[in-house]
Amino acid sequence: MHRDELENHLNQLLDISRFHDYCPNGLQVEGRHRIHTLISGVTASLDLVEAAIAAKADAILVHHGYFWRGEDTRITGIKRRRLALLC
Repeated sequence: MHRDELENHLNQLLDISRFHDYCPNGLQVEGRHRIHTLISGVTASLDLVEAAIAAKADAILVHHGYFWRGEDTRITGIKRRRLALLC
């Protein structure tokens, strides 16, 4: 499946425009164009990212993503390490 197709499907299924949260709903980090294997979890933790890499996943779907309102916007420390593994 193409990433944009998956994103559109999930945005509609989860009706993301209906919710105004403390973080952006929907796609937070753009990844591969083609999605064959999708890993899901509650939080985009370092352990989940490492498990997704081990499973050769093309995408990760989580409830708690990386970016939150009021949080430091710098990409440092653990946030930098998690994002670096996604590349």
